[in-house]
Amino acid sequence: MFEINTDLIKKYDRPGPRYTSYPTAPHFHEGFTHEQYLDEIIRTNHEAQPDLSLYYHLPFCDTLCYFCGCNMIITRNRDRIKQYIKYLKNEIDLLRTYLNSDRKVIQLHWGGGTPTHLDPDEISDLVSFIKQSFDFKENSEEGCEIDPRGLTRAHLEALRNGGFNRISMGVQDFNERVQKAVNRIQPEDMTRQVVNWVRELGFESINLDLIYGLPFQTVDEFAKTVDTIIDISPDRIAVFNYAHVPWMKKHMALIRPEDIPIPEEKLAILKMTVEKLTSAGYVFIGMDHFAKPEDEMAVALREKKLYRNFQGYSTHAGTDLYGMGITSISQIGQVYAQNIKREKPYFEYLDEGNLPIERGYKLNQDDLLRRDVITKVMCDFELDFDWVEQKYKIDFEKYFAYALSNFGEMIDDGLVTIEKRKLTISEMGRLMIRNVAMNFDGYIERKQDTARYSRTV
Repeated sequence: MFEINTDLIKKYDRPGPRYTSYPTAPHFHEGFTHEQYLDEIIRTNHEAQPDLSLYYHLPFCDTLCYFCGCNMIITRNRDRIKQYIKYLKNEIDLLRTYLNSDRKVIQLHWGGGTPTHLDPDEISDLVSFIKQSFDFKENSEEGCEIDPRGLTRAHLEALRNGGFNRISMGVQDFNERVQKAVNRIQPEDMTRQVVNWVRELGFESINLDLIYGLPFQTVDEFAKTVDTIIDISPDRIAVFNYAHVPWMKKHMALIRPEDIPIPEEKLAILKMTVEKLTSAGYVFIGMDHFAKPEDEMAVALREKKLYRNFQGYSTHAGTDLYGMGITSISQIGQVYAQNIKREKPYFEYLDEGNLPIERGYKLNQDDLLRRDVITKVMCDFELDFDWVEQKYKIDFEKYFAYALSNFGEMIDDGLVTIEKRKLTISEMGRLMIRNVAMNFDGYIERKQDTARYSRTV
C-alpha cells in the first residue's frame, strides 16, 4: 500500500501547470498564423511522417454539471448538433488535403462535452466518415468519453461497431447529496448498468473518473464511493482534484464556497482514496491516475513508454496529434495550434476554405529541450542527465543550474534523489510531480508565467 504523507502535500501544495503541453496553453497567442500551422504540417509530412492521433471535440451536453471545467455547450437543439457535425466533416475534408494519405492513425479519441449526446445514428455516421477519411492501423486505440445519463445500449453498440475499444465515464461521487449540489444525478445502478453493457459488448478497457473536493464530501462518505468503484473494478481510475475557478468558469459560482470541504478534509479524502486504491492492487501511475497492473498504461509505465499530451497520460508517444472541432488543440512537430472557440466563426473559417486556427505557438530550441525534459520527468519519473546532454549537446548542470538549486528540500523530504547524474522521483514524489516539473519550466524561471493555475495536489 502507498502511504500518503499529508504534511508534505500541505508543504508543496501551490498553483501550477498540469503540463499536458510545454509551453503551457496560456502561452499560446493569436500572433501564431494559419500559415505557420500549414508550414509545419507540410514539414512533418515530408520528414519523419509519424503516426497520427486524432481528437474530435463534441462540445454538446444535455445538462450543466456545476463542477465542469470542460469547453461545453448546453443544448437540446438537434439541428444545432447536426450543423456542427456537418462542419466537423468539412474540417476533416480540408485537413485531409494537406496530409499524406499513407500516414496511419494509431489513436482516436472523442471528447467533450458529451460525445454520446449525439444519437446512435449520428455516432455511426460520423465514425464511418472518419474511418473512410483516414487509414487506421490494425488494433488502433479508439476511445470515447460517455455520460450514462440518457445513454442507451444502442449508443454503445454504435461506438463498438465503429471500432471504438475504450470507454471513459465520469462518476465523481455516488453520494446523493453531493450529486444534487453539483447538478449531476447519477445513481450507482445506472453506472453499473453501463459498465455491464460496456463489458458485454467487448470493449477492451473502461476508465472511471472521480472528483474529490466537491460540496459536502467527507472522508467517510467518499470512502463508500471508492469501495464501490473498487467493486465495479474498472481497468483505470482517475481521481481529480476539483478546482473551484469561477473567474474562469462562471457556472462554478453555483457551487457555494462554504460547502466545499476545508483543505484538511480534502487532503484526508485524497490520502484515503490513494491508500484504498493501491491496497486493492491498482498501480499508482502518477499525479491522479491509477490502473490495474496488466493495463496498457501500467505496462507503459514499467517499460518507460508512457507519454503525456492534451488528453493526459497516453501510451502512444511520438505521434502527430490533430485536434478537430471548436477549442481543440493540435500538437504536431514543433507547433501547437488551437481551433476557434465559438461555433459561428468556426463555421465561417471553414466556409472560406481555411483551417479554423485561432491561436498557437511555435517552439524554439529551449522550448523543445525543456519539453523533452519535463515529459521525461512526468512520464518516466526519472531523468538521465547524460541522455539530455547527448541529445541536445549541452552541459546539463550549467543549463539547469536553477532547477538543480531548487531540489534541496525535495531531496530532504524524500520526494526525489539525485545520484550518479540521474534524477529519480519517489512514489510520494509522483503525487507532486507537477511541483518537480515546475523546476524545469523556463517561463517560471524567467518569471514570464503569470497564468492562474489549479493547485498542484
